[in-house]
Amino acid sequence: MKRRPTRKKIPAKRAATPLRQDRKALVLIVSITFALLVGAAAFRTFLTSHHTTAVGGPYALIDGQGHPVSQSDFAGRYTLIYFGYTHCVDVCPLTLETVSSALDELSVQGKSVTPIFISVDPTRDTPKVVEDYVENFSPRIIGLTGTAAQIQPVMEAFHVKMQHHSGMGPEYLIDHSSLLYLMDGRNHLVGMIPVDSSAHQIATDLKRLLPAHS
Repeated sequence: MKRRPTRKKIPAKRAATPLRQDRKALVLIVSITFALLVGAAAFRTFLTSHHTTAVGGPYALIDGQGHPVSQSDFAGRYTLIYFGYTHCVDVCPLTLETVSSALDELSVQGKSVTPIFISVDPTRDTPKVVEDYVENFSPRIIGLTGTAAQIQPVMEAFHVKMQHHSGMGPEYLIDHSSLLYLMDGRNHLVGMIPVDSSAHQIATDLKRLLPAHS
């Protein structure tokens, strides 16, 4: 009697395998996104609540009228300091416009803050150039500049880095650190705010950092 050949059992392919893979991929994407959001939130919290004497210090610069200005001129007042330059094509003008809108949103509390723009480009940013530039955004913004010898120690105190793009002639561009530094009435750092924040987010950060009675 002939034996019938034994048939090997072939495991059935799971129809759900692609679906499971899609679910795994989705879970992975969601996990990564969540981690990035948490990381960004943690970074913002660190910046806006970072009290330290390692950032900031005394400065002696020149305002738009050619008058000497130092940190002592703002004693008892909160200042929001931003480093940039007038030939900046994107980040600087956007930041100053956003800061102006944020302070307007804060209304009365925003009036306790003096926004300051410090140039990192003393070659082109004369006092008059800086004055005309900041007036385009708000009459409240104080523009400060000076010689390279005056500006350099201020940049070092605030850990501001910059680099010129070479080979571009008189219209050269500058890469520089971009943060908003909130200083208290004794010129001590209260917190740092990322410049890519919206006006509402900056207003929210300032409201949390400023004294309630301001």
